[in-house]
Amino acid sequence: MRILITGGAGCLGANIVERRAAMGDELCVIDTFATSAREALPPSGPRLRIVEGSVEDAGLVEAEMAAFRPDAIIHAAASYKNPGDWAGDLSVNAAGTLNVVRAAQTLDKVRLINLQTALCYGRPDHTPIGVEAPLRPFTSYGVSKVAGELYVLASGLDAVSFRIANVTGPRLSIGPLPVFYTRLKAGKACFCSDTVRDFLDMQDFLRLMDLALVPEGPRGVFHASSGEGHTIRDVFDEVAHHLGIEVPAPAILPPGADDVAAVVLDPSATQAAFGWAAKVGFADSLKRMLAWYDVHGVHTVYAHVRAPEGFAS
Repeated sequence: MRILITGGAGCLGANIVERRAAMGDELCVIDTFATSAREALPPSGPRLRIVEGSVEDAGLVEAEMAAFRPDAIIHAAASYKNPGDWAGDLSVNAAGTLNVVRAAQTLDKVRLINLQTALCYGRPDHTPIGVEAPLRPFTSYGVSKVAGELYVLASGLDAVSFRIANVTGPRLSIGPLPVFYTRLKAGKACFCSDTVRDFLDMQDFLRLMDLALVPEGPRGVFHASSGEGHTIRDVFDEVAHHLGIEVPAPAILPPGADDVAAVVLDPSATQAAFGWAAKVGFADSLKRMLAWYDVHGVHTVYAHVRAPEGFAS
């Protein structure tokens, strides 16, 4: 296949590039490298084109789309590193997505896969959350990502949007795992938010992407999730055990004003449509992730939410 991947050097994008390159696909990556590194990608070559640029640049997106003529687009580019940058989030996640959609509409035939955040639901009424649950985002990231998804769904394209749980795998630089790993190794104090999250292993996520890339596959909205909830304290305990560090019990703090108590996504619609289900369990997935950190380290950590005072560095 010929696949264009926006945000292709990020955690999800780079893992997709690695997998699909091994399958012999021709790939075109567009990335600003604002929250990723060029080193996450193989060297450019006849089967991999790397373009440094933003989906905010409609002319660039249209030109690359016209030149490359992809069979499929995976839209993974997103702005999230600064919770207070409302304008930046809007420009990338909403207007940037519209640029991708408009450029895709100029092609004769293309499959569009949009990667959406589970934070689109805001604070849900209950868990697990079904795909029919109301969208009530309350952060800039969530609001702007919902706007982008609505453009995808209104486009008339052969499109699918995946609302994604916390994916754990190589290059992960966001969430509690890299935070606990780096802080505990440095002898720093940690806190655990009193929250529950749905964790999905990278290999399960990549299997779902393979199924989603089939032309004229299921359309609409689906979840990429395990459907199981685990506390942030569970994550902390796994990291401490892996590092062999005995530390006092961490402070358990209530969710902040920009956080959500529980996000667990019901994957039943995905299972029915794609014949897919998560196979890698929580503990095994975290062990894989931590073993990767042991070899490659953690270079930068980002967060969707603000840390409490005293834990920011």
